[in-house]
Amino acid sequence: MAESSGIQKITLENVMGDRFGRYSKYIIQERAIPDIRDGLKPVQRRIIFAMQEENNTHDKAYRKSAKTVGNVIGNYHPHGDTSVYDAMVRLSQEWKMLEPLVDMQGNNGSMDGDPAAAMRYTEARLSKIANELVKDINLDTVDFILNFDDTDEEPTVLPAKYPNLLVNGATGISAGYATDIPPHNLGEIIDATVHLIDHPEAHLKTLMKYVKGPDFPTGGIVQGAKGLKKAFDTGRGRIVIRSKTEIEKMRGGREQIVITEIPYDVNKSSLVSKIHDIRINKKIDGIADVRDETDRAGLRIVVELRKSVNAEGVLTYLLKNTDLQISYNYNVIAIDDKQPKQLGLRDILNSYLNFRREVVTRRTNTLLKKDTEREHIVKGLIKAISILDKVITTIRESKNKSHAKVNLINDFEFSERQAEAIVNLQLYRLTNTDITELEKEAKDLETRIKEYNEILNNKEKLDQVIKKELKDIKKNYATPRLTQIEDEIEELKVEKEVLISEEEVIVTLTREGYLKRTSLRSYQSSSPDDISIRNGDHVLFAEKLSTLDQMIIFTSKGKVINRPIHELPDIRWKDPGQHLSQSISFEPSERIVVAYSYRKLPKEDTFVLITRNGNIKQTKISDFAPKRSYKTQSFTAIRLEDKSDELVNVYEANHETTYDVFLVSHRGYGLRYSLAEVSTYGTNAKGVRSMNLKDGDYVISGCIFEPTEKSVQVMLVTHRGAVKKMNVIDFDIISRAKRGLLILRELKANPHRVALMFSVMSNDEKITLVTNKDHEFTIQPKDYGISDRYSNGSFVLDEETDGHPVSYRRDDLIYEKTEETDNN
Repeated sequence: MAESSGIQKITLENVMGDRFGRYSKYIIQERAIPDIRDGLKPVQRRIIFAMQEENNTHDKAYRKSAKTVGNVIGNYHPHGDTSVYDAMVRLSQEWKMLEPLVDMQGNNGSMDGDPAAAMRYTEARLSKIANELVKDINLDTVDFILNFDDTDEEPTVLPAKYPNLLVNGATGISAGYATDIPPHNLGEIIDATVHLIDHPEAHLKTLMKYVKGPDFPTGGIVQGAKGLKKAFDTGRGRIVIRSKTEIEKMRGGREQIVITEIPYDVNKSSLVSKIHDIRINKKIDGIADVRDETDRAGLRIVVELRKSVNAEGVLTYLLKNTDLQISYNYNVIAIDDKQPKQLGLRDILNSYLNFRREVVTRRTNTLLKKDTEREHIVKGLIKAISILDKVITTIRESKNKSHAKVNLINDFEFSERQAEAIVNLQLYRLTNTDITELEKEAKDLETRIKEYNEILNNKEKLDQVIKKELKDIKKNYATPRLTQIEDEIEELKVEKEVLISEEEVIVTLTREGYLKRTSLRSYQSSSPDDISIRNGDHVLFAEKLSTLDQMIIFTSKGKVINRPIHELPDIRWKDPGQHLSQSISFEPSERIVVAYSYRKLPKEDTFVLITRNGNIKQTKISDFAPKRSYKTQSFTAIRLEDKSDELVNVYEANHETTYDVFLVSHRGYGLRYSLAEVSTYGTNAKGVRSMNLKDGDYVISGCIFEPTEKSVQVMLVTHRGAVKKMNVIDFDIISRAKRGLLILRELKANPHRVALMFSVMSNDEKITLVTNKDHEFTIQPKDYGISDRYSNGSFVLDEETDGHPVSYRRDDLIYEKTEETDNN
């Protein structure tokens, strides 16, 4: 297409990049990010300027907010009325602004997130301190630009007699930038600014002696000296804001938590609702009631507790799980020299001081010009009065005003401005009093002009003026600090006893991985034999535990599973438990080896782990503490050599006790040595060689015992169905990783091989042997005498008809009912 048509061919990428770049620049500079000089966004600046122009100031009557909004939209800010009114309302909210810039009469919202009344109902005027932002704006102190329709002018920035950016803070989000600046105490900021005037090279550490940290209008407690220092240095840093709370005593030995200050920008209604939800859902036990008692006297939220409840524990939980404590991230970004910059405390104050020096210089130049002009006229009037008769004669002889001015200039050497003032002089101004006043005015003008010249020619004098004005602001407007500063961020540790209502329950776990907890009431109303177990499965763990306890479960695949008792499903005694695979990955061939229960994990004690392929290690019990993802994952307890390997035994060893290890292999070798030969390793280690195994041999089982005991009995079951009982104390101590001694008499035809080995807990216990043909045989250890190493034991089954023994179960494992459980 011809170029004369005015159509340009531009790639879409270039168009999008250019247009979005322009849009981004507009959003950053003209909407979302405050100016470092006056701390205001454009809409805020326009609201304040419009109210000033309409004389809607603190010393005048209130005016309808709708009128101000209309003026702002019609003259300066061509956007929606809602956005302008919302900005105006925020400027008036004392819980958002440390020094509110708009004084609003009527409903201007609340800390509960309630919206303000419509603009037609509310009235507003500038607050007293807002006048300090616009003062001297008519003395050419700042640049003005044409408004959006070129019918009026608006300032690019307000003169701002104090560092409003830090005092009131700001929040905003734009394209590629976001800012989050908290409010700071006016007196502290001014003190730091004055110090920086006197000591331009002052270090941040010195400035922080004046500015302790943010000062929120809602008070509260700020923690984190390191985060504050980083924020004041770089413009980015993290702090913690905590509510101010107190624990009060009540009648009947009860207590209540009283909250009098909450973190900045937290919705009070939502906070109360969240605490109420915690009470209703019983996430912690002990909250009786939650009330919002806030009134004109101040904020007050009451959390009433039940009797004998740990108030400190409940408070810690609420701080951790609600907005009673929040993290606040400093992100100090402001427009400096027409560009968004991230700035620290010193940079902001320096930029402000440079701006104030420019404002005061421009103001002084304007005043100097004005007073110089006035001095010139006053001198002319004084001269005219001194030759009054001649002046009057000249005027009377003139044809008109213009002719009179010319004659005065020609006859008496008056300037044109002096001549204009003389011909406009009213007769009553010729009294002696007025002549004295003119002479006094001339003297005052001379003094002021001299002072203005000193300010303009002497930087120290200029800085003294700025310092004096800052100190006057502090004297008139500074208020005591509301927010308390603490150096360290307190770590919130919620005790388990606070979260959980303690209750005694029966916990069972089967070899196949079915886990449940049962209330004592359900257990008491049933027979122990009524427990539901799937065919081929059996109970491996059954104990009466507290809901404050936890379980550590080991599986045959070398994995460990953590389960707090209070998180277990509450299931009737007669129903099967919930399988572990419903929450974690659990292989079909994986089996439970053993489970242990604890209230608190012993720090120095260890678990001894023994594997099928001949590895052994010790690992500290504390290493098996629940990790973050314990609810959905199992973790490595021991690293297995290959898929044929598996974990066969886990035992708990007290660090103050001496132990020996006894291992039995499939081919009938037994090995005893000191546990001291087994080092302690982490959870991901595979350990050391436990036994020297022949090809095709593997570890059936092992145990640990105290060598000082007189008798430590084990039962051996061979693959042919023979059973014998042995006392391992009688075995010689050899050393780790040896083959060991034969514990079965070797036969030439069909020799016995060990299928099972287990410790004898009690001579009265009953053991059920299960074969690969699902036949079951019950034995009792008391029926067997102690055999030597060369015996093959006595048969309890026929391998041809009954099958080979593959597993066993202890039938007396179920927790028996007692008077205690019956009473429950």
